[in-house]
Amino acid sequence: MINSINVNKLLKLIPNAKIIDIRDNNSFKKGSIPTSINIPYNYLELTPGKYINKDNTYYIYCEQGLTSKKLCLRLLNKGYNVINVIGGYLSYESLKNY
Repeated sequence: MINSINVNKLLKLIPNAKIIDIRDNNSFKKGSIPTSINIPYNYLELTPGKYINKDNTYYIYCEQGLTSKKLCLRLLNKGYNVINVIGGYLSYESLKNY
């Protein structure tokens, strides 16, 4: 089962949360959730051990939360501690513009 968190709760965990944006580099440059790092989906899916370790918890988001949910399931099956950010970057944008 995939663990999930909404953006409001995630923002309260900054700066201690390890947040990963899995969108492409151009999307990341246009805007991201504060303190997040960009590791595009393909890189993280193919070689997760190069970027993350199994001792930490990571919060993963994409544009809408669907792709990150799929990736979180794959990473969980490999033994990584990952949490999907519900609604992805668009959820953060709507909150920011509220």
